[in-house]
Amino acid sequence: MTLTVTAKPGSDTAGLRRVLATLCITETASWGVLYYAFPVLSGHISTDTGWSAAALTGAFSAALVVSALLGIVVGRLLDRHGPRWLMTTGSVLGVLAVGTVATAPNFGVFVAGWLLAGVAMSAALYPPAFAALTRWYGPGRVVALTVLTLVAGSASTVFAPLTAVLVERFDWRITYLILAGLLAVVTIPGHAFGLRPIWPPAPPGPPVGRPRQIIVSRHFMALVIAMAFAACASSAVVINLVPLLTERGVSTTTAAVTLGIGGAGQVLGRLGYKALAQRLGVRTRTVAVILGVAVTTALLALVTSLAGLIAAAVLAGACRGVMTLLQATAVTERWGAAHYGQLSGVVAAPVTLTSALAPWLGAALATALGGYTAMFWVMGGLGVLAAAVAMASVPSPSANQQHV
Repeated sequence: MTLTVTAKPGSDTAGLRRVLATLCITETASWGVLYYAFPVLSGHISTDTGWSAAALTGAFSAALVVSALLGIVVGRLLDRHGPRWLMTTGSVLGVLAVGTVATAPNFGVFVAGWLLAGVAMSAALYPPAFAALTRWYGPGRVVALTVLTLVAGSASTVFAPLTAVLVERFDWRITYLILAGLLAVVTIPGHAFGLRPIWPPAPPGPPVGRPRQIIVSRHFMALVIAMAFAACASSAVVINLVPLLTERGVSTTTAAVTLGIGGAGQVLGRLGYKALAQRLGVRTRTVAVILGVAVTTALLALVTSLAGLIAAAVLAGACRGVMTLLQATAVTERWGAAHYGQLSGVVAAPVTLTSALAPWLGAALATALGGYTAMFWVMGGLGVLAAAVAMASVPSPSANQQHV
């Protein structure tokens, strides 16, 4: 499949292609350093400091919570002022946060560093980048968003091995300092000089387009609940797939490879999203994708052969990949792009919160239910509930007076 990136008519095409290239690079680095380095380093940190794995994970989860809560404010600021200095500030704070984590003399400072990292995440990860491309690219946003998620989706592939190599050569503190330097070199000038096109005025919104009116509507609430439930089920699959497989007698190495193969399925899902968007309406597509999350989660609970589990993991990965783009386009397809940053920030907040809680919830359910198979069945059921709620997430044309 060929992806041709088309900018908004009348725009500076070359400038917007530079914007897309910039965000592909900076998002990869930001996700790699602020998010994917931690799982690789957490064991080394615990061994060196004596801080428990639960405490370390709690500090990291706190960063995600801060990011979720600040995302709404960040979205409002981005709608008004554009992404250039907002994302540059996020990059600066990210460098300071990683430096603080690396040099923390005690656990309190370590937690403070992660709380600062949460502030940085809110201004440097996907939500502001999605808002920027949505406003700049207009009708061409789906392909631009697809390209961004395809490239930045390699962050774990690049940074997990890089972090592992660094920590074997140095200690975790030096590794984080090196990564902080890389983050500074790549993202600060990238955002400051690569996001320079004029921020266009907000497109006309629907007649009911005041953000507060939209946020309190039943359609918006249904979208938020559906996305949050689906994100919880999807995240629980990622974190708990290896324990599920090892519980069934699969070796840890084979389970890890299966998880990696499943991650590759995200690329397949994202490549197919444009065709999916062209063939299915908003409601049908939303329900179908979320049902895909539910069905593939249940398949992992049902299938017992290794070949079947690998196939189910690939399908689950494809659904996760599509979910990212479904969330990125959900607001625009229902209420237009006039208040995209603010509205998408409200949607992203509970999604991020449930994603942060999913690892703990999955493990707790597995303990309470006597195994990971039962937990996967419960998460599959949660996905079905999310799909049912999503049926009510699309405003009627008479309510919105625009084509969705």
